Amino acid sequence: MLVRIVKMSFEPSGIEEFLTNFERNKEKIRNFEGCNFLELYRDQNNTSIFFTYSYWNSEDDLNNYRHSELFKGVWANTKPLFNEKPEAWSVEKLESLK
Repeated sequence: MLVRIVKMSFEPSGIEEFLTNFERNKEKIRNFEGCNFLELYRDQNNTSIFFTYSYWNSEDDLNNYRHSELFKGVWANTKPLFNEKPEAWSVEKLESLK
């Protein structure tokens, strides 16, 4: 399993548009083949910073999403709203405690 973490920083004026776009597409992203989990977080101290956190069966599944029409549409609406370059990490979960 691959865990994908994406940090996005938005212009304050673009936050509502981002949230609307996420709401419109979150089920499609979560149900994309190979995606098993999706969450959206917001920084407590800087409310212009958001993170997505998703689980993918494999890097191939993530790459299939990243090259899909769904991603292209979501990203086309999201990218103009940024005030900093987004950052992304693909990580391997080593442990999880509950």
